[in-house]
Amino acid sequence: MLVKILIISLFVLLKPLVLKADNCNWAHWRGPSASGVVPSAKPPTHWSEKKNVRWKVPIDGAGASTPIIWKDKIFLLSVVDTGKVDPSLPRPEDQPKRVFDITHPNTEFKFLVICLDRKNGKELWRRLATRLIPHEGTHRDNNYASASPTTDGKLLYCWFGSAGLFCYDLEGNKVWERNLGEVKIGASLGEGCSPVLYKDKLVILRDNRGQSTIQVLNAKNGETIWVKNRNTRNGWATPAVIEHEGKVQVISTASRPEAGNRNTPGKVISYDLETGNIIWECSGLTDNAIPCPIVEDGIAYCMTGYQGFSSLAVPISGKGDQSENILWRRELGTPYVPSPILYDGLLYFTQSNQAILSCVDAKTGKVLMERTRLPGLSNVYASLVGAGNHIYVVGRYGKTAVLKRTGKFDLVTTNTLSDRFDASPAVVGDQLFLRGHKFLYCIERE
Repeated sequence: MLVKILIISLFVLLKPLVLKADNCNWAHWRGPSASGVVPSAKPPTHWSEKKNVRWKVPIDGAGASTPIIWKDKIFLLSVVDTGKVDPSLPRPEDQPKRVFDITHPNTEFKFLVICLDRKNGKELWRRLATRLIPHEGTHRDNNYASASPTTDGKLLYCWFGSAGLFCYDLEGNKVWERNLGEVKIGASLGEGCSPVLYKDKLVILRDNRGQSTIQVLNAKNGETIWVKNRNTRNGWATPAVIEHEGKVQVISTASRPEAGNRNTPGKVISYDLETGNIIWECSGLTDNAIPCPIVEDGIAYCMTGYQGFSSLAVPISGKGDQSENILWRRELGTPYVPSPILYDGLLYFTQSNQAILSCVDAKTGKVLMERTRLPGLSNVYASLVGAGNHIYVVGRYGKTAVLKRTGKFDLVTTNTLSDRFDASPAVVGDQLFLRGHKFLYCIERE
C-alpha cells in the first residue's frame, strides 16, 4: 500500500552523506550529495579534443574508479601489470576455460595511489600501496582498481578489495593499512564496491560467492567496529549513508541469495551505522546489484537491471519488512552497471548497459520520458551526473550526450573524445573530469 510522507518534517530531519553539497569538492564517487548531482556547478556542455579541454594527461595502468577531487588535488587509483612471472603458477593459456574467457594472473601487479594538480594535471605524488599477484582474475571490462577512493579533506581512503585498504594524508604519507582478507567473486568477475566515509566511520561492503559481509571501521586507525554477515551473493553496489530521525542508516542493495533462482528476489537492507543491526528491509530487486541507492526526502530509490528490471521507491522511516510499503515500483528500463541520478525531483536512468534513457517523477513514479535512445552512443558503463541544469551521459566509446534537465528528451549535443570511458565522471565548479582508459581529461570553457 502507499505510505504518506510528510515531506516538510522529513526535510528537516535528513542530513547529507558526509559533506555539504558544495561546489568545490568531489570527495565520494557519487559526489558531495551522493546523488551524482552538483546543481551549482556549470561545466561546459560542448567539447572535443580541440575545444574546451583545459588539460589532458596520460594515466599509466588500469582503473575504472572515479577521480576524487579535494580543492586543488585529484586522487586516482590504478594498477600496473609488471609482467614479472611467478613460474609456480599456471600460465593463462594453460588454465581451464572459464566463462567470459577469464583467467587468473601469474604476474605481479603494482597497486598505485596517484595525486595530480587540479590546475594542470601534473603529478604531485604517487605511492605504491602494495604489489602482489591477485588471487583471481576479473571480467575483461573490470580491473583491480574499480573502487573509488574517498576523503574528508584530511585523510584519503583507498580500497583495492582483496589487495587491501590504505589510508594516507593528502600529502601522501601513509597513516595506516588493513588487509581484510581475500574474497572470491562468482565467475571471477572482480571486485568493485567503493568505501563510504561518514564522520569517523568507514563502511566496507563485500558481497561475494562466499560469506558476504558488511563492516564498519574506525576511520582514524582502521580497526573494526562491527561486522555483520549478509545472506547475499555477488554485488558491487556502494551503499548510501543517511541520517534520519536521529539515527544514521547504511542503505544497501543485495543480490538474490540463491544462484539461478529467479523466484528469490534481491533486497534493499538498511543497517544502523552504530550497531550493525538491521533497521528495515524490502524485497523486489533483481540479481547482481550494482547501481548505488539514492536517498532524498526520506525515500530510498534503488535499482537493478540484470535478469530483469526493477526500481523501488521505499520510505526509510519504517522498521522490519517494508515490502508492502513501497511508494512505487517499475519493472522496465533500469540500469545494470550505471547508477541513476536524482536532480530536482527528476530521476534519470539508463536501460541495462545501453544508451537508452528514461526519466520519471521521483515522488510519484510517473513516466516523463520512456526509454529513449541517445544518438551516437552505444554502451554506457559510467554513472550519470548532473550539473548546471544539464544531464551528462558518458558512453563507453568516447561520446557524451548532454541534455537539459526538463524531464523530456531535450538533447543539447553529443561530444566526442578519442578515448574509451568506463569510469564515472566527476564535476567540480566549472570543470568536468573524465577518466578514460588512457587519459584523464579536465573539461572547462576556454
